[in-house]
Amino acid sequence: MPKWLGGTNKEYFFEMYSVSHFTMIAILILGAAGIYFFRNKIKCRTAEVGTAISLMVFEITYHIWMLINGIWEISSALPLELCNISLILTGLLLLTRKKVFYEILLFTALLGATQALITPILHYDFPHFRFFHFFYTHLMIIWVPLYFTWVYGYRPTIWSVVKLFVFLNMLMPFIMLINKLVHGNYMFLSHKPATASLLDILGPYPWYILSMEGLLFSLNLLVWLIFKEKVVKTSHGVRHHINKRTFY
Repeated sequence: MPKWLGGTNKEYFFEMYSVSHFTMIAILILGAAGIYFFRNKIKCRTAEVGTAISLMVFEITYHIWMLINGIWEISSALPLELCNISLILTGLLLLTRKKVFYEILLFTALLGATQALITPILHYDFPHFRFFHFFYTHLMIIWVPLYFTWVYGYRPTIWSVVKLFVFLNMLMPFIMLINKLVHGNYMFLSHKPATASLLDILGPYPWYILSMEGLLFSLNLLVWLIFKEKVVKTSHGVRHHINKRTFY
């Protein structure tokens, strides 16, 4: 088996804020800028479906890779992390274009996946398969809701924030139960990650979970304020929503 597909990271040890890491952060920013500046030219249904299929293939291949290398464990490999859930939502949004998936994904992508890219829990560096899997999936999780915002004109509402919180708080007891059954730490609901993360400043267990909820609510409101539908007043005092046809 080629070394870039092996289970050891002896020759591919990832270091945070290394050249490869900063390169992927730069690609994230350049890709987002490209989506915005070329928003009137890049709408393509074939590319949307193709991207959804590629994400599915990448994820299935990742699980096969873990099984072959004997590192698949039920305590860590189930698709129950926030980014795993965001990946599923990304595929569903690309295939269906239903706004309900966008409303949740916009927040989980811009907050969860972005934080994961800035402080990645990753052990394999370029050009290992796991490096490409991690960054490709996380980049798409972020780019896809931006694509639907700037290309299709989707916008969150204040009710989108409510839907997200209902969704996450309905999910949380289920995740905590799974963690207890399999001795896992999905969504970091059992303890903080071993590597540096935002959770380090949110207090000890279990109080950081409440702090995380409060911080998440505040940040979600900020995302909503940034991406919400713009409203302008005419000289006659009539309010008009700026939709994708007039704004873009």
